[in-house]
Amino acid sequence: MPSAPLYFDYAATTPVDDRVIETMLTCLGRQVNFGNPASSGHAYGQAAREVVEQARRQVAERVGARAEDIIWTSGATESNNLALKGIAQGMIQGKAQPGHLITSQLEHKAVLDTVNELERQGWAITRLAPDASGLIQPYAVQAALRADTRLVSLMAVNNELGTITDFAAIGERVRAHGALLHVDAAQAVGKLALDLQAMAVDLMSFSAHKVYGPKGIGALYVGHRARELMRAQIHGGGHEQGLRSGTLPTHQIVGMGSAFALAGEPGDSEHQRIEQLATRLREGLLSLPGVSLNGCALQRIPHTLNLCIEANGFNSMALASELALSTTSACNSASNAASHVLLALGLDEARARKSVRVSIGRFTSQAEVDTAIGVFKRALTAASAALW
Repeated sequence: MPSAPLYFDYAATTPVDDRVIETMLTCLGRQVNFGNPASSGHAYGQAAREVVEQARRQVAERVGARAEDIIWTSGATESNNLALKGIAQGMIQGKAQPGHLITSQLEHKAVLDTVNELERQGWAITRLAPDASGLIQPYAVQAALRADTRLVSLMAVNNELGTITDFAAIGERVRAHGALLHVDAAQAVGKLALDLQAMAVDLMSFSAHKVYGPKGIGALYVGHRARELMRAQIHGGGHEQGLRSGTLPTHQIVGMGSAFALAGEPGDSEHQRIEQLATRLREGLLSLPGVSLNGCALQRIPHTLNLCIEANGFNSMALASELALSTTSACNSASNAASHVLLALGLDEARARKSVRVSIGRFTSQAEVDTAIGVFKRALTAASAALW
């Protein structure tokens, strides 16, 4: 695509790394690992099972978990559904009434819609509002805990703002209370250091396509405190320790394992390069008239910026031919609704609709960053000139 716009939407999805593609190809075609991992009675199935378990170990190693605590799913949306519905069902079994669940107004629709369904089933829900900087603070979670609070669900990194939730501190409070903590970490792998053996986190959702792996594959970490309560949501064969039935997609799983093995974390060379590019992009864009940052300026990953552009006459569609970026999250784009995250942050609908998300990643270059700053500058200049 020689005339394609420059890609600045890594928070929506990442291109699959060529090295990941190479590993996936070893599981496609008659001459390689095409077998069903559940077919343990012959060499084809055994070979497939071996690479599936290797990938499980790769995912577990990246997040500091035991391999046996990683359950394959079709993506973070299914992982979130399994975590919340599966635990909710296990918790109410034998009890007269459902309990209390805490989440926030900033969550991805995969959590918010699932929580809405649990509310229809009788669960009491607290949806925490962010503070002035767009963060869900540990003290706010502490204050919301009730005697019947059984589950808390918060994301690690906000998909629209790039802000970081202090889920480690929150987890300590939730565990001391006797409840479980679920963390949606779809945006966190490769951007935050994760060590589930050292954190008070009971469930964590992952997605491959946010970390240069294929779409259609994800995983859920199920810690020992959650394991005995978890109830499957997909039945039909008892795969994945009875928690998620269905034939395992070997090539996608191997791709996810490879992607997680290649993912870095703060301090490595890739993260340092992205931090430098992000600083250049942020300073260049925020120096333009009418451009301000949405969300906390400090407690955030460098990869994602959410900008409010209040210059009169500016239309984000003016950028579309040259830059691929988001005016809302991918989960909201189908309805063309203003971002629920920005509205929760306190922006009115007009300002929310004037905001754009710019996100960079592994394949972003300095030349592309400089070009993007120039595109914004020209669009703002053209909007100003059109008013005269």
